Amino acid sequence: MKNKMLSQSIAETLLSMITIEKRFSVGDKLPNENELSEELNISRTTLREAIKILVAYNVLEIQRGKGTFVTQSAFEQQSDLGRLSDIKVNAKDLYEMRLIFEPEAAYLAAIRGTDAEIKRILDFGAKIEQEIKSGQDRTDNEHSFHKAIAQATHNEFMNQLMPILYQAIAKGVTLSAMSQKAVTDTVGDHRMIMDFLEQRNAEGARNAMKIHIMHAIRELGIE
Repeated sequence: MKNKMLSQSIAETLLSMITIEKRFSVGDKLPNENELSEELNISRTTLREAIKILVAYNVLEIQRGKGTFVTQSAFEQQSDLGRLSDIKVNAKDLYEMRLIFEPEAAYLAAIRGTDAEIKRILDFGAKIEQEIKSGQDRTDNEHSFHKAIAQATHNEFMNQLMPILYQAIAKGVTLSAMSQKAVTDTVGDHRMIMDFLEQRNAEGARNAMKIHIMHAIRELGIE
């Protein structure tokens, strides 16, 4: 808990350096990890966690092989330095809702989904894995994957709920791009979900989806 609070505090310090002190402008690259962690007198691990928070909420962006850069969003909301805490609470609420609904959606999809609907889910899963391998943005297909599972439940409320949950899915995609462990989890989790759905193993699909969401919660640091 102390580490998470410190990461949150450092995230707000970085945001202040950008928006109040004006040390960095839109498009500027942050100093490397060694320089910045030394300046802030923190470990590189804590700095990475703080940067993950800011990346998740579009204040910073990671460009592979280039570094970490300031986005326009940092300045569009500069008056609200307390927004990170609020957003993390919002993310926690969204993921708690995912934990309540999506494992049950996977359970029902395994039972009620037609062969065509199950195939559609598997097709989206294959596209996601290919996008991960090629380093492409997988957000749209992540949405489609989870939406297809909801549709296979044949429960209208599940379908209406999905647009709300897209926010949580998008945050998870953004954060997992920064962690090889998260990417590995996504590939493994999706394969497990798809295998159970293909086998019509409802209980297995439910548990696999729960594991998938718990992995995402861990990466967001909102446990």
